[in-house]
Amino acid sequence: MPAISQRAELMPASPIRKLVPLAEAARARGTKIYHLNIGQPDLPTPQVGLDALKHIDRTVLEYSPSDGYRSLREKLVTYYEQYQIKLSPDDIIVTTGGSEAVLFAFMSCLNPGDEIIVPEPAYANYMAFAISAGAVIRPVVSSIEQGFALPDVARFEELINERTRGILICNPNNPTGYLYTRREMDRIRDLVRKYDLFFSSRTRSTANSSIRARPTYRPATSRGSSRTSC
Repeated sequence: MPAISQRAELMPASPIRKLVPLAEAARARGTKIYHLNIGQPDLPTPQVGLDALKHIDRTVLEYSPSDGYRSLREKLVTYYEQYQIKLSPDDIIVTTGGSEAVLFAFMSCLNPGDEIIVPEPAYANYMAFAISAGAVIRPVVSSIEQGFALPDVARFEELINERTRGILICNPNNPTGYLYTRREMDRIRDLVRKYDLFFSSRTRSTANSSIRARPTYRPATSRGSSRTSC
């Protein structure tokens, strides 16, 4: 039987989903389970969306453009304008969730052996995305004693070397829920500009962030252009 790839051998199982069969077995034994392992929505889906699905008048659901429907990207441009973020539809790529956006960013920006700095605790699958790109996650650990606030910028700088290509931030943090302040985000902004790094941001909130909504942000002084993935 042919052997699987080295990449597949190195790929870690998702710890989020590894708990699912254990939880199901415990539930079968009559144990009450509180699921903290996956961000499953528990709020009602907006009725307007459900109604639109029920009353769709199209007979063919074709493949969408690879960068998303332009009409949606134009509306997103309008949305970001209210936060003083100036974009054009060509700056935006619509992805199937945040995980795909992060994977695209890693594959686009990182070469094998490159390193990206990530505050921990962090979303467990970042490691798998890095392995897919042949890259390495360098963690900067935050502490519960400090409320999981962003570690001091000096600790980020200690990890920066010739292989460092970027910094990844999830705001609010997943899994801690900590919302990084404008001051904290400004410090990261200044750091990536100082060292000419990529800044990748998974942003679930538009509040308190001066460089929000730019999952692959790079300073204007560097090569390439920024993209927003939604």
